[in-house]
Amino acid sequence: MVRIKFMGATGTVTGSKTLLELDGKKFLIDCGMFQGLKRLRLMNWEAFPIPLEEIDAIILTHAHIDHSGYIPRLVKYGYRNKIIATPTTTDLCKIMLIDSAHLQEEDAEYANFKRFSKHKPALPLYTIEDAQASLELFEGLPYGERISLTANMTLTFRDAGHILGSAFADIRVSVGGEEKRILFTGDLGRPSQPILRDPHTVYNVDYLVIESTYGDRLHEDNSVKDELAKVVNESVERGGVLVIPSFAVGRTQTILFYLRELEKEGRIPVLPVYVDSPMAIEATEIFKKHFEDYDLESKKLKIEGEDIFSTTHLRFMKTREQSVSLNKVKEKAIIISASGMVTGGRILHHLERLLPSEKNTVLFIGYQAEGTRGRAILEGAESIKIHGKHVPVRAKIENITGFSAHADYNEILAWLSNFHRAPRKVFIIHGEKPQSEALASRIQAVFGWEVEIPEFMSEYVLT
Repeated sequence: MVRIKFMGATGTVTGSKTLLELDGKKFLIDCGMFQGLKRLRLMNWEAFPIPLEEIDAIILTHAHIDHSGYIPRLVKYGYRNKIIATPTTTDLCKIMLIDSAHLQEEDAEYANFKRFSKHKPALPLYTIEDAQASLELFEGLPYGERISLTANMTLTFRDAGHILGSAFADIRVSVGGEEKRILFTGDLGRPSQPILRDPHTVYNVDYLVIESTYGDRLHEDNSVKDELAKVVNESVERGGVLVIPSFAVGRTQTILFYLRELEKEGRIPVLPVYVDSPMAIEATEIFKKHFEDYDLESKKLKIEGEDIFSTTHLRFMKTREQSVSLNKVKEKAIIISASGMVTGGRILHHLERLLPSEKNTVLFIGYQAEGTRGRAILEGAESIKIHGKHVPVRAKIENITGFSAHADYNEILAWLSNFHRAPRKVFIIHGEKPQSEALASRIQAVFGWEVEIPEFMSEYVLT
């Protein structure tokens, strides 16, 4: 009997955790951190709902913190079995989990120093030591290679086209002599994106677990490069600083790719570009290393000796002192810093300084989850709370949705149209309620398939 339990990413785009059980063995597909609303963040501190020794392996679709960031917490409390991921995801997690722990330790230290936390003392969810211990458990599985999880279950990773190394978890189980195919998309990427290959074409599955981050909306048809050029040039005209809250893995590399192209084409002036995120800097080096996962165009540029992530005046700000030195940058520059939803990290210090001035620009290039500062700014908040004080929002606020690495609903439907037959059931997760419901309605209307939107901790038997 195959059972599936949804332990995260239900009604939210964070905290992805899905438990798959067969033959008395349990596998956790993704192990993400809850982010955004306080009620969600508090869930990170709750006791894990099943004994950790019952989890035989963690199967990781990609490195983003909402899918991987809870792993060190489990290790902190005793998880010691393997974590299966693609080689690129494994390398990215070596920096992302350490960086996540570092940021939490740093934020806790700052909260204690400034005394703005209600907790005395403020504590990190996990430490750098916990993150380092978790990295010893990773085992790399290349795309297309099938391994056995049990006598009746196999796993194969397929390219999801979301970020470098991202994968669909393609699981096949044998029950009563019948094979069933269960596919977990993780985050489904978009076609025709720079650097990445298109999402792998899938023809038939019995059960599909799919994300719905953009299940109720379409990405703008406008050229991302055109929009970016417009934002950069208008920022230069205002004479201020363009600050970009960016996800360190994936989005930062894409923005550098486009800025390089725009400079080369003469469509924007050559400006100082500062990447102020240790994790983004290390991730960029990993992207350079794993060019085997690039699309053909980017591979060609790499072979020809091009550095596709380097603008003319690019500077990586690795240390805290280098980051602080950016306080002197007051005009005609671009600062790219994490985190992408403005939930923590160095971006907070830049926004605290730059948001109050009308000459500055803040450009969002990714999804802003409910309850995050990024969402509040995009929805027109007059001020946001940073480091215990209210900061007025007077800077020009821009948003380019085309940078999103998540498929919109038309792209999801186009990908699903490859299926030769209807799945027995489609489970829709990793979306806020309106997004999941909208995608469910569209799948039912277009294909007539049976769709389920699981509740938190809901459990199903896959017959």
